[in-house]
Amino acid sequence: MDSPFGQFYILYKIHKGIGSDGKWPTRPVSSDVTSLPHALGKWVTEALIPIQSEQKSCFKDSFELKAILDKLAFAPNALPFTADAHSMYTNIKTEPALASITEHIRNKVRMGDTKKDALIEGMNLVFRNNLFKFGDTYWRQKSGTAMGTPPAPPYATIFYALHEDEMLPRWSQQIPFYKRFIDDVFGIWLTHEDPVQDKLLWDEFCRDMDSWHGLRWKCEAPSRSVNFMDLTITIVNGRLETTLFEKAMNLYLYLPPHSSHPRGVFTGLIFGQVLRIRRLCTHKRDADMKIQEFFHRLLARGHTQETLGPLFDKAEANAKAYLQLSQEERDQLKHQKSLDAHNQVFLHLQYHPMDPQSRDIQKLWREQVLQPEGETPLPEMTNMDGTMVGINKLVV
Repeated sequence: MDSPFGQFYILYKIHKGIGSDGKWPTRPVSSDVTSLPHALGKWVTEALIPIQSEQKSCFKDSFELKAILDKLAFAPNALPFTADAHSMYTNIKTEPALASITEHIRNKVRMGDTKKDALIEGMNLVFRNNLFKFGDTYWRQKSGTAMGTPPAPPYATIFYALHEDEMLPRWSQQIPFYKRFIDDVFGIWLTHEDPVQDKLLWDEFCRDMDSWHGLRWKCEAPSRSVNFMDLTITIVNGRLETTLFEKAMNLYLYLPPHSSHPRGVFTGLIFGQVLRIRRLCTHKRDADMKIQEFFHRLLARGHTQETLGPLFDKAEANAKAYLQLSQEERDQLKHQKSLDAHNQVFLHLQYHPMDPQSRDIQKLWREQVLQPEGETPLPEMTNMDGTMVGINKLVV
């Protein structure tokens, strides 16, 4: 361990532009990856994630959100809206948050009492002892959740969800749909026929959002189209349509052809981005345009059409095959990958283009370790407890 303390630093939010006070907004970060409580924080995170997933407003990612949105239909007076918390982590007061989440775990969470006690004690240790170094000075944070702490996302999600459980039933007539990804909210607002009354109701809802232990939200007024996470969401005839949203400050600095990376990294970039675009865009024409833009941005980074063409053809074929799978087949594929992850080992090497290629290392692995001639295959070997090793894959 290099240091028992986290490292504090500040990032500028360039994409937000200069604020009304003439200053650039910043993001405080306390990276505790080398700190003493980091391992405990990882365990607390794993214990909190299932509780986070049970919250009604919670969703995993843009793909899950889009799958939900595709099934919905709304009245003609429905408009989407968004809200964004002001510095959510650092503005969560430690004492109220720990007290609220502890009470929720004690009374609402299905978990053995011993594990409940351990989780609550673990949270107290992690969130009351955020010690970090800044320059040549040392600090202890008295309130707020430092960014970089492993359990910060589920901790923040659960904390505000406790308020949503009380708040949202009061707004069921105006808000038929509401989801939140940590500090970003997306919802549907049913506008009142009287504009004055509608404004009064909206302002009251915004005040209700702010009435939870000092957390403040920037609520964007309902409109036909909103940007949320990496999506632009538009309501058309009561249905929600999506396309890819990209921030104006994005420089698209993709890997150049001379970058010293394994070939598979660049291939994976293209396969992943093409599939992402095909999954997130409602209309084929939007996806076609976004993929064409992606192609030209890679050209601008120095890649050639001769190199990119075959890769994009394979990426399109891969995306088409995936999108033809049923949800059950996708879930099975994901589950199988999760199982496979328990049967693999990693060989971490700093990449150099003159080193042996991955296929050569894999060949040696199969011949000398996985299934050596005349020896017991590695997966069939047992440990000191008599349990089969089960390892059958090497990831380089």
